[in-house]
Amino acid sequence: MKMILVRRFRVLILMAFLAACALHLVLDLLPKLERSAARPSGEPGCSCAQPAAEAAAPGWAQARGHPGGELAAAASAAGDAGWPNKHTLRILQDFSSDPSSNLTSHSLEKLPPAAEPAEGAPPGQDPGVPRPPDPAHRRLLPDSGLRGPVPPPGLSQDGSLLARLFQHPLYQAPIPPLTEGDVLFNVNSDIRFNPKAATGENPDWPHEGPEDGFLPTGEAAVDSYPNWLKFHIGINRYELYSRHNPAVEALLRDLGTQKITSVAMKSGGTQLKLIMTFQNYGQALFKPMKQTREQETPPDFFYFSDYERHNAEIAAFHLDRILDFRRVPPVAGRLVNMTKEIRDVTRDKKLWRTFFISPANNICFYGECSYYCSTEHALCGKPDQIEGSLAAFLPDLSLAKRKTWRNPWRRSYHKRKKAEWEVDPDYCEEVKQTPPYDSSHRILDVMDMTIFDFLMGNMDRHHYETFEKFGNETFIIHLDNGRGIRRSTYLRLQLLAKEEHRLSLLMAESLHADRVAPVLFQPHLEALDRRLRIVLRAVRDCVEKDGLHSVVEDDLGPEHRAAAGR
Repeated sequence: MKMILVRRFRVLILMAFLAACALHLVLDLLPKLERSAARPSGEPGCSCAQPAAEAAAPGWAQARGHPGGELAAAASAAGDAGWPNKHTLRILQDFSSDPSSNLTSHSLEKLPPAAEPAEGAPPGQDPGVPRPPDPAHRRLLPDSGLRGPVPPPGLSQDGSLLARLFQHPLYQAPIPPLTEGDVLFNVNSDIRFNPKAATGENPDWPHEGPEDGFLPTGEAAVDSYPNWLKFHIGINRYELYSRHNPAVEALLRDLGTQKITSVAMKSGGTQLKLIMTFQNYGQALFKPMKQTREQETPPDFFYFSDYERHNAEIAAFHLDRILDFRRVPPVAGRLVNMTKEIRDVTRDKKLWRTFFISPANNICFYGECSYYCSTEHALCGKPDQIEGSLAAFLPDLSLAKRKTWRNPWRRSYHKRKKAEWEVDPDYCEEVKQTPPYDSSHRILDVMDMTIFDFLMGNMDRHHYETFEKFGNETFIIHLDNGRGIRRSTYLRLQLLAKEEHRLSLLMAESLHADRVAPVLFQPHLEALDRRLRIVLRAVRDCVEKDGLHSVVEDDLGPEHRAAAGR
């Protein structure tokens, strides 16, 4: 009798579980069925086009400046359109980063040259007949057509191409005035930088050279801070660094020249990375060169099994600056002596034990990590010089906490399954109704990041980070770089497609001063121009289908709209 009751109880629990699962599926499918019924047949629409009800409501970028009434009105307008406010998309749920790591390990994968699809006529239309223009769809700047091979990089007769680009009105728009809540650190200029206070708990910290060489002296203490500290105190709600911050260029020089006093392996991650400490107590993440620049990834490799590219990290910083995002920490290339600057200064016994001399009489090591850390995948010098990238550290998590978010458009990381956004045509609309993408400018930041990753060939952006102090109203940090769109971003992309501001030439000039130049080869530079045209073509197609105001969000003030059209 007892056994019968136990079995009945188990069956009852199973039936309740199945009923809950069925109810859950019905609630998830109901909004999609309603949208499918409301949508005209044969018109799937662009995945992230703004509905007419949303286009009439205050814009995402406009709501940013008015967190009160306008933001609430935009949220209520979205609710009136028949969308549920509560979603169960687990991949959009945020989670905190591991406090034991200063930098998360988001690898930058390969830089494959993207194939450019041929431009054809719309289905059902004669290819010889041009598409009739729609007067409601106003073009912002003329899109660049196909060009021949990119000529060798060089300066124009007017001087630096970068200087001319940064003088354009699109690169002169100021950020809002900063308050105490908008800066990451409120600095007391009278406080001197004392490394002993930061390292009092570690008496074994290496000391080389005169200690007063980097201590602030005189009245203006902040001016004498190390460049890495100036970079940290310049971070605010809107950018990692300002357009004309001299500390950034100085920090790039420090990354390539400062004496390395300590080296340790970074915990976590799939591939080997080293934390290097400099004489001025700055720190950087070192990614050694694993493949030569001309070596391409085999087409049968999955994006999550490729090597990380050190030169892609360097190029990512320069591309981010040319796009005027300023969300990538400074990165510089450097030749490192594996004997004097790694093996002789490390206190990491696990790292030290992996050094050996190869049959070719070269110094090699392999460290410890999840993949590619063995004698078969050892990093070898010539004979002891190795090239790599050094990325400046962000402020320590104990001083400035960061929040890690799952990228809504992350890939499946599976050999057979596809991600939900690859199979669900309504996925973008669901994202736009899910916090924090429903009320802030976060969705526009994700679009910027997606374009940035496509230009880089980065298919491994599974997470992104924000500074916890600034909440949801802040920029996305583009760490470890190995769908609507902002008007300012669209205009800059169109500008970089013009002959006088060609992206490939700007990148070549920007990378020319790096210590491991050439960072990118000519095929890489040509791929940037090719991918830029693909992005502009995709945005143009969405504008022609759904209208300018449904695709391009106006984030420019009236004073910049007229100047931007020049």
